[in-house]
Amino acid sequence: MPLPVLEAGVTLVDTHCHLDMDPLMRECGSVIERALAGGVTRMVTIGIDLESSQKAVDLAAANKGVYAAVGVHPHNVGGVTDNQYRELIRLAGRPEVVAWGEIGMDMVKRYEPLELQKEHFLRQLKIAKDLALPVIIHDREAHSDILAGLMEYAPFPAKGVIHCFSGDAELAARVVDLGFYVSIPGVVTFNKAEQLQDAVRRVPLSRLFLETDAPFLAPVPKRGKSNEPIFVLYTAQKVAELKGVTLEKVARNTTLNAESLFGFDD
Repeated sequence: MPLPVLEAGVTLVDTHCHLDMDPLMRECGSVIERALAGGVTRMVTIGIDLESSQKAVDLAAANKGVYAAVGVHPHNVGGVTDNQYRELIRLAGRPEVVAWGEIGMDMVKRYEPLELQKEHFLRQLKIAKDLALPVIIHDREAHSDILAGLMEYAPFPAKGVIHCFSGDAELAARVVDLGFYVSIPGVVTFNKAEQLQDAVRRVPLSRLFLETDAPFLAPVPKRGKSNEPIFVLYTAQKVAELKGVTLEKVARNTTLNAESLFGFDD
């Protein structure tokens, strides 16, 4: 399946990738060049701990079209210190940083105890709110705890996004009611992703994001291979099919959504 081609002047945003991770980091310049050439003109590279957050900021500072988010992923909350949080808050003040995240809870890969995950999720929700930064949420089979945390700290004037959305249409509606966006990964292209496809049909285009989560979760026809930002085009094409609209309409609307949340300063 050939890579979809956008009309001249139409662009996309990969709202969630990990450019500091291999194999992307080994050929980061080429990865970014391919994305820009294909119309993916902005990429948000995501921190998962202090070290990767620093790398994300450095990549954003050095590369056109790249922005950063900083935070501590639920897999990495063990051993996080107050001093590390102070360093992350310092990084969050950099002009390249557009959000706090990714943060949240993961009940599938329980690399850290759930209570510890929850403690750091709530702590970081407060930090993001205090800093008036949008928040990027990791929610893997932790829907009830994530919703409870968001409701506890609501409202979020800077809003946020549930990255790599894996819930159903009902959960998506509740997320949208809280002022959050729903981010669609390449999983939507998988034949058995019927629940996610149904959610895409039902969520207004004005509340959708597109992402790769590269180097993970490559969409069809690249499934099983290393993902990269340019492949968000396949996800956009599938969303257009599910919505019954053009690729360009999906691109324009999701780009506007990302611009609204992240406030890109080009």
